[in-house]
Amino acid sequence: MNSIICLKGKREVMIKYFKYYFIVLNLLGFLSMYIDKEKAKSNKWRIKENTLLLIALLGGSIGSYVGMKIFRHKTKHSKFKYGIPFIILVQLCIFLYMSKL
Repeated sequence: MNSIICLKGKREVMIKYFKYYFIVLNLLGFLSMYIDKEKAKSNKWRIKENTLLLIALLGGSIGSYVGMKIFRHKTKHSKFKYGIPFIILVQLCIFLYMSKL
């Protein structure tokens, strides 16, 4: 019985940290789109597209997508227009699968 309680407690702690992880990554994705858009307006150094996609792939896909739409940034680039929604879909499937375990 003790081991079941211990496992349940560990799962709750893991879920808590995953929530923080995804909050931070989505904020990073959102802010990265904003920063890159502002730098694009003033012809300054930009964030690499691969870096923006990596942030989305690592868990910041929703923040990246919202940033794309709000700031109208990268919305005509195919790898962002289709890639970010695809990443969201895959991450959603993984999340749903993991929540059933």
